[in-house]
Amino acid sequence: MTTTLQLGNAVPDLTLTDDAGSDVRLHDLAGKTVVLYFYPKDDTPGCTTQACSIRDEWSTFDRDDIALFGVSPDSAESHTKFRTKYDLPFPLLVDADHALAEAFGIWTEKKNYGKTYMGIVRSTVIINPDSTIRTIKRNVKPADHTAWLASELGL
Repeated sequence: MTTTLQLGNAVPDLTLTDDAGSDVRLHDLAGKTVVLYFYPKDDTPGCTTQACSIRDEWSTFDRDDIALFGVSPDSAESHTKFRTKYDLPFPLLVDADHALAEAFGIWTEKKNYGKTYMGIVRSTVIINPDSTIRTIKRNVKPADHTAWLASELGL
């Protein structure tokens, strides 16, 4: 996708695969508030902190009107290992071709230790039940994410 989505835009009708190998079509989630939290890589320190924080507060987010997913470019196999290792109660989506991250403008050039590469900017997208974008928060801090998310959702 060449255009970055903005607040109020309709979510693209993309289908991603989850860690169990099932297809998750964004438009099929209409009627729920959808949380997509994008993270760079399974089983790395910041990503583990973020995922385990959501896990530890899962009772706050485990509601019929909320669908929460972690999203990264990692494979379904990597996601399965990560989810199992940390007993994560929510699905992880594979965005191997970066289509979803690119749509939200969070697949960008990054620099680390003098190297330049393309990668995920840790971000969270909240989608309204009418499939429009409610919130795009970039540069999320792993340790603060869960509290911010609960507040943003009014929980």
